[in-house]
Amino acid sequence: MLRDKRFPLVAGITLSLLTFGSIAQAQPPTIGACTVLPADNIWNTPVDQLPVSPSSSTYVATIGPTLPVHADFGSGTYNGGPIGIPFVTVPGTQTKYPATFLYASESDPGPYAVPLTAPIEGGSQSTGDRHAIAVDTDNCILYELYNAFPQMSSWKADSGAIFNLLSDALRPATWTSADAAGLPILPGLVRYDEIVAGEIRHALRFTVPQTQRAYVWPARHYASSLTDPKYPPMGVRFRLKASFDISGYSATNQIILRALKKYGMMIADNGSAWFLSGAPDSRWDNSDLHLLGQITGANFEAVDVSSLMIDPNSGQAQQTTFSVSVTPASASVPVNTTKQFSATVQNSTNQTVTWGVNGVVNGNVTAGTIDPTGLYAAPSTVPTPATVTVQATSQAMPSAVGTAAVTITSTAPPVTVSVSPASASVRINRTQQFTASVQNSTSQTVTWKVNGVAGGNTTVGKISGAGLYSAPSSVPSPSTVTITAVSAADPTASGSASVTIRKR
Repeated sequence: MLRDKRFPLVAGITLSLLTFGSIAQAQPPTIGACTVLPADNIWNTPVDQLPVSPSSSTYVATIGPTLPVHADFGSGTYNGGPIGIPFVTVPGTQTKYPATFLYASESDPGPYAVPLTAPIEGGSQSTGDRHAIAVDTDNCILYELYNAFPQMSSWKADSGAIFNLLSDALRPATWTSADAAGLPILPGLVRYDEIVAGEIRHALRFTVPQTQRAYVWPARHYASSLTDPKYPPMGVRFRLKASFDISGYSATNQIILRALKKYGMMIADNGSAWFLSGAPDSRWDNSDLHLLGQITGANFEAVDVSSLMIDPNSGQAQQTTFSVSVTPASASVPVNTTKQFSATVQNSTNQTVTWGVNGVVNGNVTAGTIDPTGLYAAPSTVPTPATVTVQATSQAMPSAVGTAAVTITSTAPPVTVSVSPASASVRINRTQQFTASVQNSTSQTVTWKVNGVAGGNTTVGKISGAGLYSAPSSVPSPSTVTITAVSAADPTASGSASVTIRKR
């Protein structure tokens, strides 16, 4: 941990507010019977639909677009210590030990339920960060120490923090924790138990070489004297780009990469570029994890999470549920005809949907089919029951489904035409606009006639293809003529209006 403690007391900054897509709340990660922070905590909130930060390209360029991702965890040992940040689980009866701190003013006084035999990051002889972490799984309390050294009956450390895993509360503004960003460490660790479960449901912790003298929510502390805005503040969230193809990676690495796409990763400390934090475990395949190094910084983008903030002093994040609406919501469609449907995905930048009929993607010949554009084709015979359900499923959140009820009828309703206005009085040499509406047809095209003559003539008046009637120069006999609009789709269907020609 390259922590600069000379600058501990400056208020945080926030990135510019942007509108965002949609976030769907999932089950939070757990350890024992405890959730690792509430489900609506920012650590456990997806960011795959949030807008890209306007500073994204600058931050990536500063951190290193060509530098590889590194899984800073694994199996076995390195330099005599475990590979990763270890932690232990303890019962509520675990002895609590007093602790003394170098930065006592920003540390929770304790005592700490961290066994004196708890594993130390890097091993007992480590000269690195020496994190010591314990989780009381009876009371759901997290204890974390930085640069920790066990004594005879106490702990000595640079800083320490205690977190209630059932709470969204953040540390006081400008306070550090056992991490430079003032955040808890455990919620951002990759744990092998999550690989076994098949899903990581939280953001990851990672480090970058240099950060700005600033922090953004939910971080509470910075550890730098650099003021150039090209450096990312503590707490900035990144995600693996949605376009990055993960299909060639192992099942284990795909779980990690899916989490990086959906939940992203948060800058928590100064360190090596693109180093992901995880807990050591004998089940990790170090050679497989090393293949993550094929991914570089250019494959990531920074996202703006500021619009998720409900309270700057809370880690609770705004949760918005996807919903899908289908238009029209209901329709009557004759056999062997088509009907166009459209779908809108609320609260999402991704409007792509998958269409289906009666739960079958693209439908079938019995209930009707529907193509990727939402064009429904009714079957050749009326099904039983005659009403089917057209469905639009959000590809961004498959649990969000919109529906429309479609009743299949045996015959098509007749085409009808109405003309507006239905009657008019027009002076000689003057004009009158008429409009036609064709019911039960997708085609609104009509042919206009005057007294049965297409387009009319100089005696009874003329009418354009757009329905503009021009009265003749003298009053005809009889003085009333008939305007007719004939459907192009069904020439037997027509509508009419009467026009009285007057001299004055």
